[in-house]
Amino acid sequence: LFAGPVIASFLGDYGADVVKIEQPGGDNLRSLGWAKDGVSLWWAFVGRGKRSVTLKLSDPDGRDVAKELLKDKDVLIENFRPGTLEKWGLGPEVLHEINPGLVIVRVTGFGQTGPYRDLPGFGTLAESISGYAYINGYPDKPPALPPFALGDGVAALTGVGAVMMALWWREHGGNGKGQVIDLSIYEPLFWLLGPQALVYDQLGIVQERTGNAAPFTAPRNAYHTSDDKWLGMSASAQSIAERVMRIIGREDLIHEPWFSNHTGRLQHADELDRLIQEWIGQRTAKEVLDAFAKGEGAIAQIYSIADIFEDPQYAARETITTIQHPVLGPLKMPNVIPRLSATPGRIDHAGPDLGSSNEQVYERELGISKERLAELKAKGVI
Repeated sequence: LFAGPVIASFLGDYGADVVKIEQPGGDNLRSLGWAKDGVSLWWAFVGRGKRSVTLKLSDPDGRDVAKELLKDKDVLIENFRPGTLEKWGLGPEVLHEINPGLVIVRVTGFGQTGPYRDLPGFGTLAESISGYAYINGYPDKPPALPPFALGDGVAALTGVGAVMMALWWREHGGNGKGQVIDLSIYEPLFWLLGPQALVYDQLGIVQERTGNAAPFTAPRNAYHTSDDKWLGMSASAQSIAERVMRIIGREDLIHEPWFSNHTGRLQHADELDRLIQEWIGQRTAKEVLDAFAKGEGAIAQIYSIADIFEDPQYAARETITTIQHPVLGPLKMPNVIPRLSATPGRIDHAGPDLGSSNEQVYERELGISKERLAELKAKGVI
């Protein structure tokens, strides 16, 4: 639903010509979540910069059109269950006969192999099976699933890198050959959790939920100010931990033997949290932030999206940009990231209308006649 299309969104931000193939009834993102004036805001975001064509790939006529479309393309991103493309006669072997240089990204919940390969997969399942949800939240509460598409997003970012590595290999040592990228949603998130596997293998430790505290460094937590704001603070580096103690007036702790490393500070994490919270709790968010900025400590306000819209850092870097939408008018959305000096990228348009590029792609670029297109439309293929 999200991981595969977002790979294409990122590539499109930097100039890739992305042709989004949708079923004639439209992509599921067009009806997901928030909408205004009949426009899906999810689709406006994920569909940005893409051209939309409609095509029923399961129909033999649709398969033939897809083959024509893929003859000269660099990358195909698909997110069907394993074996679906093969069932339709569009498996990698077939496509590589047509276009040997094609890079094929296969995005699934659990990958192309293994006992779970045929199960339906969404980000929520990946967030569960990866181990993420188990450690997320508080020890006296159930595991907490994220309220956004975390697993899909991490997989998409991983997929972008994989696509570029495959394209690089194709041009530098791969003799122009494409390859297949087997991208599950759960594995990138599992990797992102860090050395959990090593810790369990070598020490037999199962990481549990610790709320806002971290099991590997202290002090690190969320702290409440006198004006009812929340601040996130981390002192993962020794120098930062010492600065925090100076800021809150407890420089004496710096000279304690236990304070000199992560292990010692973790053993006194509750004491450190209590002292920091007492100091922060007596001050407003601005007073705390000003003091930490002066003392070069690491802290930030925990923002809502409303706070983000007012933040000068976001404004200065144009992290949120404005594009024009034919129905909604000025529309704000996340800008292109990261920033490249020579090829900064841009957002050409928000998610397009369903099938708005059918004529351009099928008739002008593939040379399919108007009569043939009319037949395909009458059959429900496009």
